[in-house]
Amino acid sequence: MLGGMVRTYCLAVALAIAGCSSSVYVRDGVTDGDTFYLAPRAFADDDPVLQSWVRYSLMRSTCKLAAGGENPARVSTYDCELKARRHLLDAWREKREHEDAYLDTLLAVSEAGFLDEYVVHYFGRDGWQVPADVDLEAFREWRRSRLGGHRPQTRLIGSWGYGRAASP
Repeated sequence: MLGGMVRTYCLAVALAIAGCSSSVYVRDGVTDGDTFYLAPRAFADDDPVLQSWVRYSLMRSTCKLAAGGENPARVSTYDCELKARRHLLDAWREKREHEDAYLDTLLAVSEAGFLDEYVVHYFGRDGWQVPADVDLEAFREWRRSRLGGHRPQTRLIGSWGYGRAASP
């Protein structure tokens, strides 16, 4: 019951911030926008995997909006990605009813103390401000024996669009 109330609250907050639409806007071949729209299926499907990714999507989009800029959809920061992955894992720990290969692997990475390094290694971008204590060499050693053939995932449950008129 409490989990349902928390989810309802999170979705209400997200709607206040993001709106609801399934439209995807593209400019220059890239999904763009200043508003994140949650996919309608996020409200109807209680699947723990889907709801974990909904939480990820909401946290990531909220962080991007807070970071600002003319086009938040294109914002990429270490902090936003790390916070969103932490929320993804928190949701997965709370809701997990069955196995999910990717989420269970990411949970093992986090439990080993390498979530920061994972985010930098698999999702890092030029210009990210990464703390000095992120130990990529230790992660490489750990990864070699535990993540053979691993493919990182990002499942956004929604899309970016323009809440206000976009200039051409």
